[in-house]
Amino acid sequence: MEKWYLMTAVVLLGLTVRWTVSLNSYSGAGKPPMFGDYEAQRHWQEITFNLPIKQWYFNSSDNNLQYWGLDYPPLTAYHSLLCAYVAQFINPDWIALHSSRGYESQAHKLFMRATVLIADLLIYIPAVVLHCCCLKEISTKKKIANALCILLYPGLILIDYGHFQVHPCCCKWDDFVFSG
Repeated sequence: MEKWYLMTAVVLLGLTVRWTVSLNSYSGAGKPPMFGDYEAQRHWQEITFNLPIKQWYFNSSDNNLQYWGLDYPPLTAYHSLLCAYVAQFINPDWIALHSSRGYESQAHKLFMRATVLIADLLIYIPAVVLHCCCLKEISTKKKIANALCILLYPGLILIDYGHFQVHPCCCKWDDFVFSG
C-alpha cells in the first residue's frame, strides 16, 4: 500500500486517543462492595491465576460467582490468566486469592490500562490495518479512512479504556470459535 505514513499517523492517533481516555477515572472507582468493572477484570486475573481451570466457572468458597464471577468465554479467561502471570511478577498482592479483593492503586491501574493497550497493539490494531489494507478495489484514501473510522470508534475505546470492560472483541471471537 502506498502512503504508509498516513496509516502510521492513523495508528498513532488511535493510540493517543486510547491512552488519553485511559487517564480518566473508571466506573466504580472507590465504590465498595463491587468496585466496578476494574475490579471485575482484576478479580478475573485473581481467579484464573489461583484456581484450576475446571473451577473458573463454578461457585465455590474460593470463587464466589456473585462477586464478579467469570462470565466471559474461555479466550477472555486465558487473556486474564496471561495478564495475571505478568501481575504476579510485578506485584503478587494484585492477584492474591481473597486478600486482593477491592485492590486499587495507581500502579495497578496503570498496569491494567497497559494490558489493554498492549493487547490492542499486538492483536486488534494489526488486524484492523491488515483488513483495511487488503480491501480490494478501493483507493488508498478510502482504506485509510476505513482504518481511521475503525480505530477511532468510540464504543470500543470507551468500553476498553474508559469503562474498563476489557475487549468485548475477545468475546465475539470466542462466540465464533466455540459456537461450532
